[in-house]
Amino acid sequence: MSSAHSEAARLLGSRIREERQRFAINQMELAELAGLHFTNLGKIERGQANPSLHTILRIAGALNVDPARLVEGMTAEMLPDRPHKITVADLIKAREEAQRAD
Repeated sequence: MSSAHSEAARLLGSRIREERQRFAINQMELAELAGLHFTNLGKIERGQANPSLHTILRIAGALNVDPARLVEGMTAEMLPDRPHKITVADLIKAREEAQRAD
């Protein structure tokens, strides 16, 4: 069995599974309601897939939950191999410091 795509993918999948189980429906039923193949939904729930925004919205719609509930609290630090660790605030601060030094 392959591992989770990222911590964010694992957490999203876990939240989707929890919501699905709360309604006592199986993966095939949720996949049908969301317009997905059940194997794709299974990969998403296991964190082995990185679903598109459209897929997240379809799943949230089928579950009748706000999509924000599924991604709440997630941050860029949960992604693997993030190319830049600075934020726009860090960039602006560095620019301001460089301007003051001139």
